[in-house]
Amino acid sequence: RESDHRAWTPVSYTVTRQNATVQGLTEGKAYFFRIAAENIIGMGPFTETTKEIVIRDPITVPDRPEDLEVKAVTKNSVTLTWNPPKYNGGSDITMYVLESRLIGKEKFHKVTKEKMLDRKYTVEGLKEGDTYEYRVSACNIVGQGKPSFCTKPITCKDEIAPPSLDLDFRDKLIVRVGEAFSLTGRYSGKPAPKVTWLKDDIVVKEDDRTKIKTTPTTLCLGILKSVREDSGKYCVTVENSTGSRKGFCQVNVVDRPSPPVGPVIFDEVHKDHMVVSWKPPLDDGGSEITNYIVEKKDTHRDLWMPVTSATVKTTCKIPKLLEGREYQIRIYAENLYGISDPLISDEMKAKDRFRVPDAPEQPIIKDVTKDSAVVVWNKPYDGGKPITNYIVEKKETMATRWVRVTKDPIFPSTQFKVPDLLEGCQYEFRVSAENEIGVGDPSPPSKPIFARDPIAKPSPPVNPEAVDKTKNSVDLSWQPPRHDGNGKIIGYLVEYQKVGDEEWKKANLTADSCPETKYKVTGLTEGLTYKFRVKAVNAAGESEPAYVPDPVEVKDRLEPPELILDANMAREQHVKAGDTLRLSAVIKGVPFPKVSWKKEDHEVSPKADIEVTGVGSKLEIRNTVHEDGGIYSLTVENPAGSKTVSVKVIVLDKPGPPRNLQISEVRSDSCYLTWMEPEDDGGSVITNYVVERKDVASAQWVAISSSSKKRSHMAKYLMEGTQYLFRVAAENQFGRGPYVETLKPIKAIDPLHPPGPPKNLHHVDVDKTEVSLVWNRPDRDGGAEITGYLVEYQEDGADEWTKFQTVPMLDCVVTGL
Repeated sequence: RESDHRAWTPVSYTVTRQNATVQGLTEGKAYFFRIAAENIIGMGPFTETTKEIVIRDPITVPDRPEDLEVKAVTKNSVTLTWNPPKYNGGSDITMYVLESRLIGKEKFHKVTKEKMLDRKYTVEGLKEGDTYEYRVSACNIVGQGKPSFCTKPITCKDEIAPPSLDLDFRDKLIVRVGEAFSLTGRYSGKPAPKVTWLKDDIVVKEDDRTKIKTTPTTLCLGILKSVREDSGKYCVTVENSTGSRKGFCQVNVVDRPSPPVGPVIFDEVHKDHMVVSWKPPLDDGGSEITNYIVEKKDTHRDLWMPVTSATVKTTCKIPKLLEGREYQIRIYAENLYGISDPLISDEMKAKDRFRVPDAPEQPIIKDVTKDSAVVVWNKPYDGGKPITNYIVEKKETMATRWVRVTKDPIFPSTQFKVPDLLEGCQYEFRVSAENEIGVGDPSPPSKPIFARDPIAKPSPPVNPEAVDKTKNSVDLSWQPPRHDGNGKIIGYLVEYQKVGDEEWKKANLTADSCPETKYKVTGLTEGLTYKFRVKAVNAAGESEPAYVPDPVEVKDRLEPPELILDANMAREQHVKAGDTLRLSAVIKGVPFPKVSWKKEDHEVSPKADIEVTGVGSKLEIRNTVHEDGGIYSLTVENPAGSKTVSVKVIVLDKPGPPRNLQISEVRSDSCYLTWMEPEDDGGSVITNYVVERKDVASAQWVAISSSSKKRSHMAKYLMEGTQYLFRVAAENQFGRGPYVETLKPIKAIDPLHPPGPPKNLHHVDVDKTEVSLVWNRPDRDGGAEITGYLVEYQEDGADEWTKFQTVPMLDCVVTGL
């Protein structure tokens, strides 16, 4: 069948050989063929050609391959390439056969079994110095074609060509910081040379910014976002076994300079100008510093003023300054590529470098007598010129005028004995220094001293004794020493020693912490016995100690509690509602008693503030209400006993509501109200009652009495038939209490009486079991409309009347007789 048809066409049914000739095919068309075997039973399955067959002239072997070339020769290998034959014989090339012949031999030998369809092969394992020639043949389905023309004889030896280098860059390259640059070129050589990049004799390695690309013929070093450190001498080396070539490029990555190096040195300072100097920048940015820009600024202003921008020296005169003003100097370095960040100086005051000496520090006074004292001081800064004299002055503390102590020069000594002081007077001293410029400021005044002879240590304190004690403290008392050594007693040092120990411990560290003749020693251990001693201290030092005669055992001294009542703890305490209740008492006792407050033998209200101090206790209740009244008790207790005091507290308030409000004697225009006094009168006598009424249809209460002292009231002037509500409240001097109100309305009507008897009762008809009765209305209805008539009957001779029924009309038929 044709490859583009699906129907099969039979060729022969009677082929008995294993081949057949198919005729009648069209040249150039593609066909598939299939064959089946047949016997007497029938035909077997077909076998089909795997791929289409194009009809054309008979297939031959391929032509010879073309352009067999030697590409590379070494001492033990030869690399060959070739092109396919012009005609493949009508079938695809399936392999190539490469053959070699050693010169001097006759036969060609097959080099490899590989198919070599890529038309390139390297013959290896050859012997150095041998000479070969090569040929190659193509094979297809038919067979091996003619061999190619032979190569020239090839001798196995290394092919040598010294390296060559052709660079695209000059000897020097200048690049701005942040820009990229690349060094490129071409090279050759046999064997293939090795390419190496160096920077300042160190091998260049690739990183995020540095990229190296080398092909068999080209080389490239590229650097992205260059920095100053990329500057240097770059070298590329191309090297093989025959030699090497080098190329160089001095790369300079340039930038603005770094700031000048500080600090700014003030070489000269005058009242109207200064001379400053500095050091050049550590990094000139790769380009020579062309100049420095110098500016000045008064520290009280924000404006920088130019001084110069043309100096190339690292020193500059700053002119036109105002005496006494402080200035700052700012310096920039500049090169071809920009201006650096500034170097800023410290502040410097414009004043002459040489001046009067500084003030000495506060002088120290020593060796005081009743008529002299030695003043000692330290040498101050001399202002740039040597000190030639010191001036010492004195004044009495309360005076205002300083007096020079001598007109003679005092130098070089830094102390002076001041004579002619008045005994008992208090003096201060000060010192000034002088140089050729003038006299400097005086020092601060010395501490005041009294002109008197030196003092001695005092004698011991007199009669020390223990006057009180607790479980961890002892109170000591003593008299001042008999002699104070001509100096004021600063205070006393108290020491104690546990009996059995050798070491005395200090109860107070400094004498001025105990200026009086008593001291409480604390932190002692209960039950132990201690000795005590006291020393007096004045400016000369400590006296000999005075001892408490007997050791003291540390334990609580028992005193029963004692209560000293304040005025607010009288037997009865009245307080107005809303005011603050305060109860307080002074408490004594050793040890200090435990304090407890109670109300009616219960805990006091949580809103009560209770304060206990070392001398007493206080109970306070703010915004009192009536319920805060009652009997309050204060109990104090310690191991020696207890004591309790009570006070009745009455909180004066408005009264409670009246009780049991009753209405009686209701008439058409009046009624009578009665009630009972409130259970709680608010702690004050009830002065009057307020009575009010309200028509149930009205929202407004109307007062009908506001001054009644009685517990009853006749409510008059009511409207007949109207329903009323009544309410009553009690008042005392603190206000009106809550109302009590009637539970249901009262109607203003006269009281009702039973009506009179019906009149003229008689029968109008009789039957054997019933009677018809009629009657007339009674003379009086008792004050209200008659609602009906009750009919009863009685059997003659019986005692009881039997109720029949109540009827609304003036007639009735009694049945069931």
